[in-house]
Amino acid sequence: MSEVKWIKLSTQMFEDEKIRLIEHMPEADTILIIWVKLLAQAGKTNASGFIYLNENIPFSDEMIATIFNRPIATVRLALRTFEQFGMIEILDNDFIAISNWEKHQNVDGLTKIREDTRKRVQRYRERQKSLTGNVTGNDDETQSNAQEEEKNKNKKEENIYSNEFEQFWSIYPRKVDKKKALKSFKTAMKNHSLETILDGTAKYAKQVEKTDKQYIKHPTTFLNNDSFIDGYEEGGQAFGSNETDQYSNLF
Repeated sequence: MSEVKWIKLSTQMFEDEKIRLIEHMPEADTILIIWVKLLAQAGKTNASGFIYLNENIPFSDEMIATIFNRPIATVRLALRTFEQFGMIEILDNDFIAISNWEKHQNVDGLTKIREDTRKRVQRYRERQKSLTGNVTGNDDETQSNAQEEEKNKNKKEENIYSNEFEQFWSIYPRKVDKKKALKSFKTAMKNHSLETILDGTAKYAKQVEKTDKQYIKHPTTFLNNDSFIDGYEEGGQAFGSNETDQYSNLF
């Protein structure tokens, strides 16, 4: 994936309630530096807000402490805080994802990359025309082949999603990382029936329908944790939930 060298930081970021709470914590300045470094690392990885060494190796706490040049204890405190506040998600496979990554994504940078790529392709085609002396024929054929390849690629991507998964996807309230969710869905289907998954998903969607998107689980997390088999009350918490968050009443 092409590298993006900028991310967006709001001039009002220090007015955010979560940042204000962090500023009253021990090691507040270091924790905020770690937050900015995580955003920069996510931009460098350029994978929809995920942060990892490569697609098979997540960053451990120790690796982050080394890369960010910060004490391991402070890094762990920062990660726990960010996860509690819904600023990041740490998946079961230890991959870290920035919540609401679209707020920080450098759209201008992506646009520039696409425009530069378009210009390179255009220059290449112009050189090919001058070499062959064929002003229209080869270019038309190349464009036609490219369009056909794009259609085939789109069809192939559409075909990887089963009807069962599309039923789940249509009702899940937070649609991010569809391909990763498909993998988790296949694993869930090995141990549970489609009816169980869809029924639990529908109940969860009903429960969180008025919840801010950033506080709704990623579909991968929902599936990996078998959250669809939890009991849900309309407008309430999942039955048997042991989670306690000292700051939950603030958000």
